[in-house]
Amino acid sequence: MRARVIIVPRPEVLDPQGRAVAHALSGLGFAGVRDVRVGRIVYLTLEDGLGRAEAAREVDRMAKELLANLIVEDFTVEWID
Repeated sequence: MRARVIIVPRPEVLDPQGRAVAHALSGLGFAGVRDVRVGRIVYLTLEDGLGRAEAAREVDRMAKELLANLIVEDFTVEWID
């Protein structure tokens, strides 16, 4: 079982890296980009014996305790079949 944890800065938090990418895109002629948020993706491969509900609880706990800084970041979990 595989999970993808997507971590992004919260909307109210400044994202200097996203701002730099937006500026660079504008400089390259991509005028239609209004905002850029830069985050990261963590791929997790879990033991086969876990049920989906238990795995979801574990991945949520991993994200909250280690992967994301909940003060300034949000996360979502996607399951890869």
